[in-house]
Amino acid sequence: MQLLAVKAIAEGVRSQAALAERLLVDAPAASRLVDRLEEDGLVSRRAGENRRCVKLELSEKGAGELEQLRSALDWADGELQKYLLASEVTELKRLLDKLQSGLLEDRGPTPGGCGSEEGSP
Repeated sequence: MQLLAVKAIAEGVRSQAALAERLLVDAPAASRLVDRLEEDGLVSRRAGENRRCVKLELSEKGAGELEQLRSALDWADGELQKYLLASEVTELKRLLDKLQSGLLEDRGPTPGGCGSEEGSP
């Protein structure tokens, strides 16, 4: 879950509310996750647009962890292609996207975060 959070922050998620939405967890779980990431030196919290908002930023250490994750995903993608035809890989990705979209729809609207950012309504 920590690596998924690091990836989301690297992709532009900047608030805990948006992170909770992306990871399909509640706000307290996202807050605890960010606490652990900050303790591990992977992310930092910065002052946001107002006092209620905190902006999440990836640290240098977090960027290194993300690079390791990407290397592992590249390896897994290569392994996947050993056993599935290209058309099967495409279908698998389509089905996983459909599943993710359904899970997000079932969750319903989430409260807005801090200003305009990826993940905010």
